[in-house]
Amino acid sequence: MKLHDFNPAPNGQRVRIFMAEKGIDVPIMEVALRDWAQFEEPFLSMNPFSVVPVLELDDGTFIGESVAICRYLEDLHPDPSLMGRDSKERAVIQMWDRRMELDGYLPVMHALRNAIPNFEGRVLPGTRNDLPQHPEITQRGKDALLILLARMDDQLANNRFIAGENFSIADITAHQMIRLAERIEVSIPENLTNVARWFAEVDARPSLLA
Repeated sequence: MKLHDFNPAPNGQRVRIFMAEKGIDVPIMEVALRDWAQFEEPFLSMNPFSVVPVLELDDGTFIGESVAICRYLEDLHPDPSLMGRDSKERAVIQMWDRRMELDGYLPVMHALRNAIPNFEGRVLPGTRNDLPQHPEITQRGKDALLILLARMDDQLANNRFIAGENFSIADITAHQMIRLAERIEVSIPENLTNVARWFAEVDARPSLLA
């Protein structure tokens, strides 16, 4: 297997952290996104959506999307479990991971791409077009994140991690969401002490150096 990725990309970081937690070591093939390599061959044939990461299997199959890659790796390497060991645990983890991604990670990503000049002309991932940046999308993303952080604080009042007492893919998504938000100058509000406690613990995990 090989992982085609670009080190600063947050979705790639999600997969790298996941692999590091499981002790999975695969060759990393850096994709030169700053040189538009994602829009050219051979990468375009690997993923016509022109985004990283992409996992290349030994049989020539290419798997895109970070959660799909993690699902494949979880099945190959079930220990330690990051996506649940039984139907109930898998459902709870997926529920919280979806909440982190849909209610926080994606709004923050769109906020970032509408705020930073470097993303002018590519506000949508995997595209090059003349769609304009909209400051109101950035503000809406910030507002959405603050709502989610408050809900996280309630959940973390009685749970060590996002989906319960065990570290999971939901914590990886949430951590990268907060790191991404720092780039648009949004941080954890001081009154959300449970989120702050959780973030400090997750941020200190060795896998975060992946």
